Amino acid sequence: MYMTFSQNVLQPTMLVARLSCTLKSQRGRNGHCTKVPRNVNMEKLQHGYLFPEVSCLEYDFDFLKHATSTAQGSLIERYELMHLEKYPHANVIDLGIGDTTEPLPTIVTSSMIDFVHGLSTAKGYKGYGPEQGEKALRKAIADAFYKDLGIKPSEVFVSDGAQCDISRLQLLMGPNLNIAVQDPSFPAYIDSSVIIGQAGEFVDTNGKYKNIEYMTCGPPTDFFPDLHTTSRAELIFFCSPNNPTGHAATRKQLEQLVDFAKMNGSIIIFDSAYSAYITDDSPKSIYEISGAREVAIEVSSFSKFASFTGVRLGWTVVPEELLYSNGFPVVHDFNRIMCTCFNGASNIAQAGGLACLSPEGLKAVQSLVDYYMENARILVNALASLGLTVYGGKNAPYVWVRFPGSNSWNVFAEILEKTHIITVPGSGFGPGGEGYIRLSAFGQRDSIIEASERLKYLLYQGEN
Repeated sequence: MYMTFSQNVLQPTMLVARLSCTLKSQRGRNGHCTKVPRNVNMEKLQHGYLFPEVSCLEYDFDFLKHATSTAQGSLIERYELMHLEKYPHANVIDLGIGDTTEPLPTIVTSSMIDFVHGLSTAKGYKGYGPEQGEKALRKAIADAFYKDLGIKPSEVFVSDGAQCDISRLQLLMGPNLNIAVQDPSFPAYIDSSVIIGQAGEFVDTNGKYKNIEYMTCGPPTDFFPDLHTTSRAELIFFCSPNNPTGHAATRKQLEQLVDFAKMNGSIIIFDSAYSAYITDDSPKSIYEISGAREVAIEVSSFSKFASFTGVRLGWTVVPEELLYSNGFPVVHDFNRIMCTCFNGASNIAQAGGLACLSPEGLKAVQSLVDYYMENARILVNALASLGLTVYGGKNAPYVWVRFPGSNSWNVFAEILEKTHIITVPGSGFGPGGEGYIRLSAFGQRDSIIEASERLKYLLYQGEN
């Protein structure tokens, strides 16, 4: 079944003047202009994180002008604000941002509570900890996720989350490298590249930055880039399972990626934030691939498998064998970055992370993963029952739905208008996401079931 959504809900051009609404939000404010110029790279950003910064839509234009002067979030958040103004009593279901909803396991919160209580005693008080993370947690991460893969605790750097580490890695590598990214992919890879100065100018005709190699990862190539046609890049950002498509790269695909990096002298930044959701035999770490220690850095997080999105805890692995072109170990420079730019993750969060990796804790967090994957199954079955082409939901908590011939922002807007459900337009993840929407399986079960019924009703009505 091919559904075409109406074109008058959201015009794809959006009548955008890149900074117009941002400037409107400043009107009427008193201020003093210094003589400090704005960072030119900030001016090159085409999106407010996560989506387009400003737009002047035919959809209730007067209210949007008000929203852009008060709401500081993304266009999706502004759309939700508009929608709630129009339908103040609507029960809006958010299947957009991938934020966890289920409570932390008791074993985790109890550990953090005990640690906090200890801080009020002379014996239990702790101040600054190691910038690289507590030794016990670094060892627990190495044992839990990299057993038999040769990763040492000294190669594990604990942080406040994977997204922060992506920016620290960009700072480590500097502005004079070119990068390759999956298309579609997590927007932070591109935005951080623009800010650091790697991306070059934005090309309006194709929606891409000049100096970034966009590796198309769609159904025709099993969501893996055609490396035979991929230009060399010093840094290759690769996420598996992928956000937004939900695809987990196979062992053969990752072997090809590692070989490609070796042949070109590149470094892979491998994002494994969703590896706990893999249900088949796809590798959960790049280090399961022979030779990866010589070409790859791995970034991961407690956020999505342990509901730490608000607690904030992650890690990065930098193997000792990974060397710059002059033979200097990358791990030494990353250690310097962490010691210079970071005072270490919260010791309270680290106490919770250590509890997550205990035998009882691992069992508890696995129940969270299972819960969200059941949500994904419900969404996939509901959409597939209508004949839609649905990807993801098997190795990741994201469902990637194709709407051929439709602009993804139009699909997003019509679903919101007619079902009160927030999704994510695929084009927000890059040009390769056009014609798709992403649904998050992070949500409470009753909301997921209700959303499935609303979507089925909308699409059934559209078909008839």
